[in-house]
Amino acid sequence: MREGGFPAPGEAVDEGGSRATAGLRLPRPTPRTIVTSPMAAAQQTADLLGVAAQVEPALRDIDHGDWAGRSFADIHARDPGAFARWLADPAPGAPGGETMAMLLSRVGAWMDGIDGDVLAITHPMVIRAAIGVALDLPQQALLRIDIAPLSSVTLSFNRGWRLQALRPL
Repeated sequence: MREGGFPAPGEAVDEGGSRATAGLRLPRPTPRTIVTSPMAAAQQTADLLGVAAQVEPALRDIDHGDWAGRSFADIHARDPGAFARWLADPAPGAPGGETMAMLLSRVGAWMDGIDGDVLAITHPMVIRAAIGVALDLPQQALLRIDIAPLSSVTLSFNRGWRLQALRPL
């Protein structure tokens, strides 16, 4: 995304994102299990990386409901009160959308089923949720984690989840 907003499920990777992704190489050894969100941008990222990924519905971006596909500026202009309430407390989610608790539950259930090394291609809110689950963070802390485009997060599990690294690629 080049401007602040809530992405639409079918939103594609833009030209700048395509160029940046095309120059990346995956870590070696690459895990045998590679999964991606069902949303267009994540699947295109997998294609640009040259990997065959299975679609994992649990990795879809948070549902932004009525605000999906709209910019922050547009939402603020049309309903400044609703946007201000969301900024003050994003946990209830966008109108008609998924709550932070729902996202954490979905991502946590997926993480509980992981067996072995997995490379997941997904979205910033899902990555924040995975870090939140791993570190048992309160919901209000999740949006304080900056996830740059094309970031790499490494989580490990040994009797409990651990955050090993968070870095741009």
